[in-house]
Amino acid sequence: MKSIPGTVTIAPEVLVTIAQLTTQDISGVHHMSEDWTRKANRFLGNERVGDGIQIQVEGNQVTIDLYVVVDQDVNMLELGRKIQSEVTRAVVEMVGMEVRAVNVHIEDVFYAIDGE
Repeated sequence: MKSIPGTVTIAPEVLVTIAQLTTQDISGVHHMSEDWTRKANRFLGNERVGDGIQIQVEGNQVTIDLYVVVDQDVNMLELGRKIQSEVTRAVVEMVGMEVRAVNVHIEDVFYAIDGE
């Protein structure tokens, strides 16, 4: 592939969107958790925050923290590992960045009440 002069810039918010959509698409994830502390610290340094996600970019490496509420009756360890794998794959394939870490924080379990 021939090199073409110029740059390609990917906004950190793109990484937030990729990680959120990938996580929400995994069976067993009920929803992303919202933490007002993370939301209040939205744009500090290289850190970007969305609902249930915190991203830190250093050079061509990204560290992702995901905060999720899971469905009842799921194996949380297996689900956490699947989230790590799928989010890493999505970021590498779509953006080409190296993923330093995907930290999954399971903050609650959603228990459906009859009729919900």
